[in-house]
Amino acid sequence: MVITYHGLEFVKITFGDITVAFNPISKTSEHKSFSFGSDLALVTLDNEDFNGWQTLSRGGKDPFVINGPGEYEYKGVFIRGFPSSSDYGGKKKINTFYNVILEDASICFLGAIGLENIKENLNVLEGEVDILFVPIGGGGVLSAADAYKTAVGLEPKIIIPIHFGFNGDKGSLKTFLKESGDEDLKSVEKLTLKKKDLVGKQGEVVVLSQG
Repeated sequence: MVITYHGLEFVKITFGDITVAFNPISKTSEHKSFSFGSDLALVTLDNEDFNGWQTLSRGGKDPFVINGPGEYEYKGVFIRGFPSSSDYGGKKKINTFYNVILEDASICFLGAIGLENIKENLNVLEGEVDILFVPIGGGGVLSAADAYKTAVGLEPKIIIPIHFGFNGDKGSLKTFLKESGDEDLKSVEKLTLKKKDLVGKQGEVVVLSQG
């Protein structure tokens, strides 16, 4: 699989001829939106910063949209969505975090999750987490320190921070990397992984550049 990051919480994962998008940025958002064809669109929160699945109809692809709790299967991708709380945008809403099985790898995408009842919410996850996407920017999502504490508690093999550098946030990534002991870590344009690449990893932080 190949993972790229497009700002805020907009993540693209491709494997074979399947493309999965998480929290695509809407054209009505104040933040830059990107357009590409996707088979699946997973939306954690109904907000223009995350619900732009309409931008993903290109190249003959129209995404199957998942935007709430439940169990789903599409083209061999297995998804479970779980409810949690979020204060993003200044209003309390339901944020759905997802556990996705791709190529036998377990991916957890927390979305715009807040700190309220987070331990109880995440207790529903079963089995190991291979790749964790965690928001770190504050302002309605987890702060950098709370995000790292949450990430460590889930014991993932790889931790990918998202949602940093926006809305006046200037230091969350630096704080997150300091918490993890990786202050000098450089960002990469994309992350290419196979299941075998995860063997032996524990809590490795990967920062994806926004492109």
